[in-house]
Amino acid sequence: MNDDLFIALALSILSRQPLPVKTPLSLNLLDPVSCVLYPIFMHVYFSGVGGAAISALAVIAKEAGYEVSGSDGRDSQYLAYLRKQGIEDTHVGLTREQIAAVHARKPIDWFVYGSAQPLDFPDNPEFTFCKENNIKMTKRDELLNEILSQKELKLIAVAGTHGKTTTTAMVVWLFKQLKIPTSYSVGAKISFGDMGQFDPKSEYFVYEADEFDRNFLAFKPRLSIVSGVAWDHHEIFPTEKDYFDAFRLFVAQSQEVVLWHNDAEKLDLLSKSTPGLFIESENTTFIDDIKLIGRYNRFDGWLAIRAAAHLTQKPPNELIKLMNDFPGVSRRFEKLTENLYTDYAHTPDKIRGVMSVALETAQKTGQKIIIIYEPLTNRRMHYMKEQHQDVFDGVDALYWVPSYLAREDPNQPVLSPADLIKFLDTPAEAVARPAELNEKLKTIVKKHLKNGDLVIGLSGGGGKSLDEWLRQEFND
Repeated sequence: MNDDLFIALALSILSRQPLPVKTPLSLNLLDPVSCVLYPIFMHVYFSGVGGAAISALAVIAKEAGYEVSGSDGRDSQYLAYLRKQGIEDTHVGLTREQIAAVHARKPIDWFVYGSAQPLDFPDNPEFTFCKENNIKMTKRDELLNEILSQKELKLIAVAGTHGKTTTTAMVVWLFKQLKIPTSYSVGAKISFGDMGQFDPKSEYFVYEADEFDRNFLAFKPRLSIVSGVAWDHHEIFPTEKDYFDAFRLFVAQSQEVVLWHNDAEKLDLLSKSTPGLFIESENTTFIDDIKLIGRYNRFDGWLAIRAAAHLTQKPPNELIKLMNDFPGVSRRFEKLTENLYTDYAHTPDKIRGVMSVALETAQKTGQKIIIIYEPLTNRRMHYMKEQHQDVFDGVDALYWVPSYLAREDPNQPVLSPADLIKFLDTPAEAVARPAELNEKLKTIVKKHLKNGDLVIGLSGGGGKSLDEWLRQEFND
């Protein structure tokens, strides 16, 4: 080690500041690929670490060499998952005393919080503690951009109102089957890897780029996939134009983009000679060769195939064969026990996606379709209640439970299941019943399962949601 590097390293250790210096030397402190003396000195604390996206980032940060700790407002399966990944310095509770204890054990260099944290916990005392102790505070996008820059990774971003989690997982699946080293972040658990992974040999980082709080606008992707666009997150985007404008900007920031013709039309991209656009027809014959169950799954599969084919120069027919073995992701028609499934669907387009799977399944098996629906937020239902009119057509019974409340507008009255059922069309309203997560519903579900019916719970919530209730009461 030369004298200048030795002095710089010593100063970095003493000051606890990053040292982005490249060197050919082989030291245990160096990144094995880029030889960047950086993350080993960083202690990153994640607030809201139990969230799907931020927990994946915590795993990525740990694998990239950062010291990781964190907190969440409620216990969940994600905290248990993190502990299994070796991230044990996590706790339930957002208190000054808890973060102070973590900081005392090892000073926190970077405080990262999820986009929903200021809305879910506006009086989070951790924020005050960090400001008083001059700890760097950012949302997760800035840390991820730091990792992308330090590791010289090219970003493949998957955005969209619906389908982005599945499409992201599909791209990761294809890369893994092709034996291409890949770093990635998926907003759900997958059976063929962790939710997040950093591979020091990777060239690409595949990322589920969420539009909530305009998170996806923090990035300039090498290639983006837009899986579908329909106005959502009304507390962030007051009008449909605001929402579409954000996607237009996301497209403009991307070097290349794969998207459907229908979405390109919504975003007014067809009349412009925008370079790097791969506009796909919903009627492409390749989709017929994809054997995944569910029309929307086949659509997502084709976008992933189209993007992977472009990046790897592999023929689509070869990738279709790999896609036909895609095992799916958790909470996307995930089987809990015989004939009982759970799904993350919580917007009309997402519900149509899971209904396409249910209808195709029932057509083959002859089963009755039973839906238990828990809307995600009362606020969203005030905007989308009319759009649910026909999404449940074809079901044999619908049990509508109270909305999962989060980030609500206190000025909006809470709409009951009975209030919302009135907006369904005649066929769906005739089989719909208000329900609650209680013993009565448990007995009803047991009866349907005993009769061999296909029962699907739709829930976008986390702790104490319908999804968690089903897992606790029925998961084998």
